[in-house]
This record gives sequence, C-alpha cells and structure tokens, in this order.
Amino acid sequence: MKQFMLSAVLLVATLFGGAPGWGAETAVPKVVVSIKPIHALVSGVMQGVGEPVLLVKGGGSPHGYVLRPSEARALAGADLIVWIGPQLESFLEKSLSTLGRNATQLKLIEELRVDLLPARKGGSWEDHGEGHEGHHGDDRELNPHLWLSPLLAQQVVGSCVEALSRLDPGRSQIYAANAARVKARLGDLHERLERKLSPVRSVPYIVFHDAYQYFEAAYNLNAVGSISVDPERRPGVKRILDIREKIKTLQARCVFSEPQFEPQLVQAIIEGTDAGVATLDPLGIDLPAGLESYFTLLDGLADSLISGLQ
Repeated sequence: MKQFMLSAVLLVATLFGGAPGWGAETAVPKVVVSIKPIHALVSGVMQGVGEPVLLVKGGGSPHGYVLRPSEARALAGADLIVWIGPQLESFLEKSLSTLGRNATQLKLIEELRVDLLPARKGGSWEDHGEGHEGHHGDDRELNPHLWLSPLLAQQVVGSCVEALSRLDPGRSQIYAANAARVKARLGDLHERLERKLSPVRSVPYIVFHDAYQYFEAAYNLNAVGSISVDPERRPGVKRILDIREKIKTLQARCVFSEPQFEPQLVQAIIEGTDAGVATLDPLGIDLPAGLESYFTLLDGLADSLISGLQ
C-alpha cells in the first residue's frame, strides 16, 4: 500500500511540475529587448519557445525614450535584458539599476567591443579608413549602431544563444538550431547586399547623423560626412556651412535624412548645391516586430541608398 501511495505521489508531482528531474519543463525565460532590430534577432533565436518583449516601439527614439508602466513591469520581471548600452539607450541606464537588477543583462557593446568602431566627429570625415579596425579603448567612444552590419548581427545571435542557454539549458539545442538558421540567413543577406551596393560604392553622400558606420564599413561605401553628431541637438550655423561646402567640394550626390528628423533642416543644408535628398531608416520604424523585420530593414536601407545615389 505504501509503495502504491508513493507511486501515486510521484505521478502527480511529475504531471504538475512539482518534481524537478522527473520530466517537469522549466518556464520559458522572460526576455526584454530594447530596440526592434535586436528584438528581431532575439526573436529568431527564441522561435518556437517564446516571444521577447520589445521596449522602443513605433517612432520612439532610443536616445530619449520614456518607459511606459507596462514596460517598467516587464523590466522588473525579466530574466534576461538585451540592449546595446548607454551610448544608445541612455533611458535604460538608470532604470536597470533598479528595475532590472535581478535580471541577467546582455550589454552588446561590451560583448562585441573588440570588433566595434570608434564614433566619428560630426561634420566632414577626411579619413575614410579611420576607425575601420577593432576598438580597444573606452566603451563610451564606440559607435553603438552595431546591428547595421549582418556580420556583427551574427555575433549578436551567438551572444544571445549563450545567454539563453545558461538561463534555460533544457532548451539549449533549440536555441542553437534556431541560431544556426538565422546566421545562415544573415550570411546570405550580407552577400546579397554586397552585390546590390557594388555599383554605388564610390558615390559620395552625406548622412543626417552617424548611424551607418558599420553598414558603410561592411560594404565599402563612400559617406563623406554627417550633419549632426547628436540626434537630439540641431547643428549650428558653422556646422551647416561646413557641410554645405563639403557637399560642393566632394560633389556629394545625396543627403540622407531620417523619418524622425526635420526635413527643413536638410533642405537648408543642400541649398545652393546639386545634392538630392532621400530618407534612411536605421530602426525600421514602420516595420512589424519579428525576425523578418531585420532582413526587410537592411534590404530597404540598401534600396534607399541605391535610389538616392544613382
């Protein structure tokens, strides 16, 4: 009788998850991701397991985002928080010291730092080779827009697999298999973009702010300057005159703005030059969240560049 009762207890414990080691499945990690392109990559790794929470949605800027109460609760309950670092998501630095202190943090600017590029100063860039080597200095000097290189995105995927597998070892094989598929697609994307962008590699252009350095380095593009270092601060008259002169001197074909910035500013800058105007979107503002948004984002970025430079 005692043996029968013990067997019954073990059966109930197994069915209801009360006996670890007897087939109980662990809970899926609660994952929060700061921006849409990184969320897309994490979604690919977690495919078939769970869906990470995205913080910065729609047209929000990661430079000055304000957390909603629901997003603060998601941070407080997270097991893993994936973000670039305070160089990009400055709004998160203080929040994570309180809301996310019990979570594992995957700070990508630290994970990938040896392969990252130093941020350039605004205005004109005389030396296009500057900063194309890996960086070993202060993280605060790094360009944080690392997702705009598919090759760095492969590293992001690898870091996510490691972090998730430590938290959830029972599903590590699923994460690894998903990551292998995503990395293969990223490799195909890189090769496709190399072919697409080859005809416009030498064409000079200006960007609104220095968000595209990794994209330029990956495809050997000829960006010759930025209008503003800080997306939150309008450039002064001297900077505008400097850029206008550089447009003329280097015969920049196009000035690329971004969806969230004033079109009047770009129009003022190109006044008196032969440059055209087009728009680049480094975050995929209008794209639905999910894995496919990453590939749509980079293909769209290439298409916009080609359209503006041809």
